[in-house]
Amino acid sequence: MKCLIVDDEALARERLRRMLQELAGVETCAEAANGRQALELAAAAAPEVVLLDIRMPGMDGLETARHLAGLQHPPAVIFTTAYGDHALEAFEAQAVDYLLKPIHPERLQQALKKARHLSRAQLDGLQQGEAGAGRRTHICASSRGNLQLIPVDEVLYFQADNKYVTVRSAGDQVLIEESLKSLEQEFGDRFMRIHRNALVAVSAIRGLEKDAHGRACVVLHGVDDCLEVSRRMLPEVRRRLKKGQVG
Repeated sequence: MKCLIVDDEALARERLRRMLQELAGVETCAEAANGRQALELAAAAAPEVVLLDIRMPGMDGLETARHLAGLQHPPAVIFTTAYGDHALEAFEAQAVDYLLKPIHPERLQQALKKARHLSRAQLDGLQQGEAGAGRRTHICASSRGNLQLIPVDEVLYFQADNKYVTVRSAGDQVLIEESLKSLEQEFGDRFMRIHRNALVAVSAIRGLEKDAHGRACVVLHGVDDCLEVSRRMLPEVRRRLKKGQVG
């Protein structure tokens, strides 16, 4: 069984590594100090189990678990933490188990045994279990086998095209397989729908102008893109502009 250890404390990683070395049929395939590293290593090393700390700077363990669940072959997740106040969130994130620090070897072995005997249906549930977790701080996209993380604060707009959604930031754009509706439900307080196919960051809107065909479009900070505003959404965009709620 290949295990990925994720913890921002080097001593905690070392202790887990030593405990795993004592277990037959278990190996540490990689170690990560934060959520971003964990996702990169999980995509490259394909661990069967991730021992994942919850409280880490930047992307915490709960959000990392959501992104891990989106991998083509999601690993089983066992949360490790010094605090007992995240247990409900952990199981909403479809964790296999939840270990409190200091972790005892017997409990670790028990959790790994549970992960080893996951059924196919349970593994599929790991992929489907994202909805119960909290709001993300990053959008995760897969490009040519690599994972890309885009901070939500840097996203200018989401635009749907068939089964994909373009995530546009000032410096990049990537494709994700999520619905615009689910993105609106998750980030609706920061993004507004301007068209049936587009959500725009409220803070990114610089103003309105008409294109060559006389259609209203939003002008954005940081990029030259102009996105069409539907007739139905135009009054709300104008209202927010008038009240200074955008830009």
